[in-house]
Formats: sequence, C-alpha cells, structure tokens
Amino acid sequence: MKNTTSHLEFIIMGFSELPQHQLLLFTLFFTIYFLTLLENVLLIVTIWLNSHLRTPMYFFLGNLSLLEIFYVSVTMPKLFSNLLLGEKTITLGGCLAQLYFFLSLASSECFLLATMAYDRYLAICCPLHYTSLMNHTSCMTLSLVSWLGGFLASFPSVVMISNLQFCNKNTIRHFFCDLSPLLRLSCTDTSLIELLDFVVALAVLMTSLLVTGTSYISIFCAVAKIPSAKGKHKAFSTCVSHLTVVSMFYATTIFMYARPKAIGTFDLNKMVSILYTVVAPFLNPMIYSLRNREVRQTLTRATHTCFFSVGSKRLKLPKTS
Repeated sequence: MKNTTSHLEFIIMGFSELPQHQLLLFTLFFTIYFLTLLENVLLIVTIWLNSHLRTPMYFFLGNLSLLEIFYVSVTMPKLFSNLLLGEKTITLGGCLAQLYFFLSLASSECFLLATMAYDRYLAICCPLHYTSLMNHTSCMTLSLVSWLGGFLASFPSVVMISNLQFCNKNTIRHFFCDLSPLLRLSCTDTSLIELLDFVVALAVLMTSLLVTGTSYISIFCAVAKIPSAKGKHKAFSTCVSHLTVVSMFYATTIFMYARPKAIGTFDLNKMVSILYTVVAPFLNPMIYSLRNREVRQTLTRATHTCFFSVGSKRLKLPKTS
C-alpha cells in the first residue's frame, strides 16, 4: 500500500557531495555574504551622505541594494548552518517561507531593474521633462509597485504548493528550498502548479524585459543622434552598469525559471543558482560603484573621514592629573 503521509520536514542536501570541503565552502560563502552586506550597506550610506546623489537613479539604486541585502539573507544563513553545523533539516513551513521570499524578491528585482531602465530612458530621451516626470511621488510609486508586484506575483504559486502532499523522498537536492527540487518531492499532480509557475515567471520576465528592451532601444537611437563622441560616451556611460547587471540577472533567471517543466540536471541548476543567489549580489555594488565617479569619490571621502576620525582619537593622550 502506498504511503500517503505528507512530510512535515525536509532535508536540504546542500553540498553533501563534497563532505571534505564543508568548512572551506562555509568560509568562502560566508566571506562573500559578509562582503555583499558590507558593499550594499556602504552604497546605501554613500547615496545618503552625498546630496548630489539624491536623484531618482540613485534612489532606485539604493532600493536595489536594500533588496540585495534581503535577497542573500533569505538563503545564506540556512546554508551556513548546513555547512558548519550539519543542520540539514527544515520544516515545511520554513521551506515554504524561504521559497516565497526568495521568489518574491527575485520578481521584485525584475520590476526594479525595469524601473531603472525606464528612468534612464526618461533622463536621456526626455531630458527637458525628466524632473517633472520622475518627481518624488513618481519615484515612490514606482518603487512601491516594484516591491509589491514581486510579492503578489509569487503568492498564488506558494499557496498552491502548500496544499501539495509530499510523500516521496524528503531530501531536497539543493542548498535552499527552490521551486523545481521541491515540486519533485510531491506525490500529487503538480502539472497545474508547474504551468502556473511557468506563466507567472514568463509574465514577470517578459513584462520587465519588454520595458527594459524598449527603453534601451530608444536610448541607443537617441545616443546615435548625438554628434560628438564625447556626448555619446557621457550619455551611454550612465547605462553601462545597469545593462551589465540586467544581462547577468536575466540570463540566469530565464534559464532557471522560464521553463515549462520542473526538470533538469540539478548539479547544473545548483551551479547556475550560485551565480544569481551569491555571485550576482556580490558583484552588483562593485559594478555600479567602479563605473561611477561620484559614488567612488563620496565613498573615498567617507572612508578617509572615518579613518582620520579613528586615528585622531587614538592619538589623543589621556589627561594627567
């Protein structure tokens, strides 16, 4: 007789195929995680400190940095306990919560990247109306829609997954509760959920890609009409960082989620997952900072001020009676 008892706990395998390298992997991932948090916090503080950076472009960049902090914090802490302490178990509720926040933040990032592309379109193609179109109210509205849109888009799928029966193996062959490995554990029909996930992923990606693609086509056309090479370089330099981040994010996300079946080589999926859950959030602040002179200068001044202040306090001699 087939066992129909649904599992209430899962075992996340993580990188169990490398048992001798668990401590090394923990050190590597923890270092990247710490640097990711540090980079994004520094970027947010830098934007806040410099009044010249309080523009729509940097407002959205600050939102992206905040999102990246949440994004890596959804999956990394559980991975650390897995690698360092060997705690591989996770409850069904914890697994669904991790899945929901991960998918929601990924969807929100799609919408936020599209918003940033639209902002660049207005700045380059409609410079005379940019200030009035991208005012404080517009920025707040676009930011709120990006965040809420991501969380609403993921909600139906996670609710449907919570009603599945998990009576097959309870081992998740991944380092977090991702969609495909979780669906494979269900002993009930998942075809409707897979179709819904595919449609939602396609809708989120296609909507954001359409806005991003249309914006950049318009930008390229506008930049091409600028007569001087210096003017072209100046106009396009504000877009290069964003275009790099967009390309990296969409390439890995489309590969993982815009597929009609929850199948694939999990070793390959795991490697691709590392790219967009660990590597991309680590690289994004550097990509934006290294290509932006104002951010670099503000960050350098803030760092010098901090070290100078600490150094001055250390040099002060205690008063003698």
